[in-house]
Amino acid sequence: MALTGRHRPPAGHAFSPHDAVLRAAAPRLARRRFLTVTAAAAALAFTTNLPARGAVAAPERDAARIPDDPFTLGVASGDPLPESVVIWTRLAPEPFEADGGLGEERVTVEWEVAVDELFGAVVRSGTATAHAEYGHSVHVDVTGLFPGSTYFYRFRVGTFISPTGRTRTAPAAFSPVSGLRLAAVACQAYTDGYFTAHRHLAQEDVDLVFHLGDYLYEYPVDSAGGARQYAGGTLPDVFNRETLTLADYRLRYALYKSDPDLRAAHAAHPFAVTWDDHETENNYAGALDENGTPPEQFLLRRAAAYRAYWENQPLRAAQLPKGPDALLYRRLQWGTLAQFDILDTRQYRSDQAYGDRPHAPGPESDDPARTLTGAAQERWLLDGWKASGALWNVLPQQVCFSQRKFDVTADAPLSMDAWDGYRASRDRIVAGAKAAGVDNWMILTGDVHVGYAFDVKEDFDDPGSATLGTEFTCTSVTSGRDGTDRPANWDTYMQANPHMKFYNGRRGYVRVELGRQSARADFRTLPAVTTPDAPVSTAASFVTEVGAQGLKPA
Repeated sequence: MALTGRHRPPAGHAFSPHDAVLRAAAPRLARRRFLTVTAAAAALAFTTNLPARGAVAAPERDAARIPDDPFTLGVASGDPLPESVVIWTRLAPEPFEADGGLGEERVTVEWEVAVDELFGAVVRSGTATAHAEYGHSVHVDVTGLFPGSTYFYRFRVGTFISPTGRTRTAPAAFSPVSGLRLAAVACQAYTDGYFTAHRHLAQEDVDLVFHLGDYLYEYPVDSAGGARQYAGGTLPDVFNRETLTLADYRLRYALYKSDPDLRAAHAAHPFAVTWDDHETENNYAGALDENGTPPEQFLLRRAAAYRAYWENQPLRAAQLPKGPDALLYRRLQWGTLAQFDILDTRQYRSDQAYGDRPHAPGPESDDPARTLTGAAQERWLLDGWKASGALWNVLPQQVCFSQRKFDVTADAPLSMDAWDGYRASRDRIVAGAKAAGVDNWMILTGDVHVGYAFDVKEDFDDPGSATLGTEFTCTSVTSGRDGTDRPANWDTYMQANPHMKFYNGRRGYVRVELGRQSARADFRTLPAVTTPDAPVSTAASFVTEVGAQGLKPA
């Protein structure tokens, strides 16, 4: 099969709207933390959209000269379409070294896709090049596949063969699919515990997994792995610092992907990923970080974070960043059953109101000019709903959409980082959903490290107002450590928010089954993540019916 070229460095980027700002900041780059002059030059090239010299002409590493397994970070697939899916790997025989143990050389990687796990019937195959400039990652958009089908894939470098991954394509565009099983996960701080939830997720019978952000955290990781409590000195000092540069972010992804449970989940299911804040920096808003760093300096960091994110996820070339800008919001279809509008609520948002502290609504937070999505993404979403022919319109995104009062008082504070801090922006989305006639609306949310189930109300302050849809927050994989079934504020939250039908503080994920008559959500939770091998159980289940939105216990 002829490759599309998407695994190669693009011949020419469109210019980033931040180019001028980045060029002005270029002299400061030398003071940033890079391990080599070559790495600094390459980083400056990508942040300013200038081609780094020698990318394609770099010497090729003979596979025979790779003495150790290069597939230490596993395999992944993602963003399934009816006739194609992205398959991914990243070569790193020495994953905790800045160059992965491959230096600046390029490596030829063979790949194949089969209908059986033994690869007796290979239907697509080819070669891709792993370039140092892209962290020796490989993204192959495999086309010419059959809709609604399961496939197996693997990669080869010399005598080394990767683990086998299992993936699937979406159903044909207008096929009347009867059902879909999905899962949603988020927030997996390495230092807060073991990724046992991913091991259980790997064993679930689901068609697609949505990762809703905080895939990694930028904070230092000590040699004991924090709450994992490894023997002293297990992890190298290279992780015991905050991520700031491209080298830092690449290494941090290598640490996370060294976890066997995360690798198992990726190998078992196709993922559709989106970022939140910690893939870059806590609670950043657009070009502004939480520490007041000049935007031109923060954009350099954002460019590094966005680049490393793309390198380490099963994403298409359309999502490849251009400097500090990346088109991550996108749409997937599952026949006529479901449309998924995947949002990015970090890159384009207005700064958080009231210093990003919990605050009652006021003139600053309710300014109609404020936005969480940016104008272009908002139009894209509303136009997509108008054109949708799907039974279910699902919105995978990052922060709580539904109102969440922190107290029972009339002027109760709200989160200024969530949609509560951007109520005019939320009102426009709600109005757009109503105008488009979206009858079966489901929102999937991460961020808050707890599981919530909400009825999405036309007026959150009026419990008797119409229910427009449902929202499920998927809790965290590890962030927040073990948690508890009933956090200390459980009674207050449930009383202050009558549209909140469930609240649980354990770790885990949410599993959803969409059907033609109803949808069911199961909150899958673990009793502990600070010790390995915890079992998983279902804390609660809810159903919502087609044409009659509103959560009922299953």
